[in-house]
Amino acid sequence: MAVRDNLGLSLSGADAAGAAQYEKALHQLQCYIGDPVAAVDAAIVESPGFVMAHVLKGYLFGLSTDHEATPVVQACHAAALALPATTREKAHVAALGHLADGRWHEAGRVLEDLTIEEPRDALGLLAGHQIDFFTGNSRMLRDRIARALPAWSEGMAGYHSTLGMHAFGLEEMGDYAQAESLGKRAVELEPRDGWGQHAVAHVLEMQCRQRDGIAWMRHNTDDWAGDSFLQVHNWWHLALFHYDLGETDQALALFDAPIYGTPSTLALNMLDASALLWRLHLRGVDVGDRWQALAKNWANKATDGNYAFNDMHAMMAFVGAGLNEPARLLLEAQEQAMAVGGDNAGFTRDVGSPVTRAISAFGEGDYARTVELLRPIRGIAQRFGGSHAQRDVIDLTLIEAAFRAADAHLAMALSAERAAARPDSPLSQLFMRRAASMQAG
Repeated sequence: MAVRDNLGLSLSGADAAGAAQYEKALHQLQCYIGDPVAAVDAAIVESPGFVMAHVLKGYLFGLSTDHEATPVVQACHAAALALPATTREKAHVAALGHLADGRWHEAGRVLEDLTIEEPRDALGLLAGHQIDFFTGNSRMLRDRIARALPAWSEGMAGYHSTLGMHAFGLEEMGDYAQAESLGKRAVELEPRDGWGQHAVAHVLEMQCRQRDGIAWMRHNTDDWAGDSFLQVHNWWHLALFHYDLGETDQALALFDAPIYGTPSTLALNMLDASALLWRLHLRGVDVGDRWQALAKNWANKATDGNYAFNDMHAMMAFVGAGLNEPARLLLEAQEQAMAVGGDNAGFTRDVGSPVTRAISAFGEGDYARTVELLRPIRGIAQRFGGSHAQRDVIDLTLIEAAFRAADAHLAMALSAERAAARPDSPLSQLFMRRAASMQAG
């Protein structure tokens, strides 16, 4: 008898024990908790011919954005490709193959077609949603999930995850009220849903509701932080609320404990650490020697050239730590990445290279060059991935560069622009005061 998952989809090559481990791994991934790699490895031990177990493991590594994960993704794809599979499962294998070869957009399109045909494919929705995030496709972050929602209802396994993903897509498209409602419902249904928690944090960030954001993140810390591989990112969101309020001591305390108190070599964790320290650096906060350990770990990835969004954050660390050689190697790696093709060539050419060179110029004190490089790419920055909240660092760098370049008119224009978009932000008000003082002087 064919084994099926909790939603009735067939699982080729699985026995009951392997399927149970697979479901465990999928639930952990939907909540961003535990060790889904260990669970899916157990599924493969139980059922070596279980095609979707190999696929799930491949996604876990492929969506990490770490260059070191690529051989594992390729091995998982090869294992899955050799196994009997249904049409639905073959689509997953094809998507994983595209991901293994750096074809992010094509992987997302294959999964889009898959979940149009089978909207209850929870793994297809989740992997596709993450690909939309890494490629900066805000509309598909929302619509990929919206298309599937009629096939879902409360009581179905993983329903909370579907709501949480839709909430994040709605937030990225500016529908804050509905995003907040669905995100909170996701967390109500599954308190350990780190992505739903994160979606609401994004809403509160975009609406400049800093005190609400602090309260939201603090009221259920044990649920979203305990044994969670998304916890560093969610702690980063809490730090952003304090940062905007000017509570830089609180932001540094979070950096020193849950964000990077234990130095990580995972790109996604290092990215958050760089993003926070760079914001503090822009604000003139002395972060002491905190850049050193972070830059040391980024230096091991300086020549990866596999994901431009990571490159920007690596350059922040190199500038902060004053490391010229890794910075040079990183810029060379970007040139090579643009020459070899693949989706990252486009990410790098359109946004990653100019923004990384702009951060380097900022570190050299060439603020006019920073402005020159950043102004043309602000409107297309989504092309190299991330969220609005993450890409805001580009605007913050541009504004600070305008001030330091003594360009009073541009500094006022950019400050006024930000104040109109974020009128309730103390940081916006600070920029306006600085710009007014510069013009008066």
